[in-house]
Amino acid sequence: MGTTHDFTLRFSRRYSMGHRLISDAAPNCRVPHGHDEVVTVELVSEGNSKLDPRTNMLVEFDQAKRRWFDWIDDAVDHSFHLNEEDPLVGFFSEHEPHLMARLLLTPGDPTTEIRAACFKSKLGCFLQHDNPGLRCSSLTIQETPTNAVICEAVDPAQMMPTGDHWWSRADLSINDLPQN
Repeated sequence: MGTTHDFTLRFSRRYSMGHRLISDAAPNCRVPHGHDEVVTVELVSEGNSKLDPRTNMLVEFDQAKRRWFDWIDDAVDHSFHLNEEDPLVGFFSEHEPHLMARLLLTPGDPTTEIRAACFKSKLGCFLQHDNPGLRCSSLTIQETPTNAVICEAVDPAQMMPTGDHWWSRADLSINDLPQN
């Protein structure tokens, strides 16, 4: 059984996205389409810290969520999620290079599961940089009103290729392509 935490900070953000899956695992998803998704994160104190006696808070909400919300709002909202091997990446590179920064690329198909792992890893980088006393215990992507994926992996980066990738940096990137 996991550690019990005295306090959990939970917050959600809605965004719109488009994607397509090129494997044959979900044939209906081969056609580009979109979703309005909600991502909900739960943050806990790394050492199960008590409330700050001066503020009666673990951390002020805005401090805990600001960079995360900026990333969701400015990079993820209205981005197009593709397998890094999808031929559409080449199309955008050749015909619409100004949109390359709007492509969220994943290792393999951009399923909700791999995106949840990438997002949780990215949030972990933000927290390590801005709020090292907090960690994300759970990240949920609500893909449709009836489908959601919850990632509770302690180290979601272990599910993905190693190295310097967008999900392992505390910047606002969503791919590793050269930007114009």
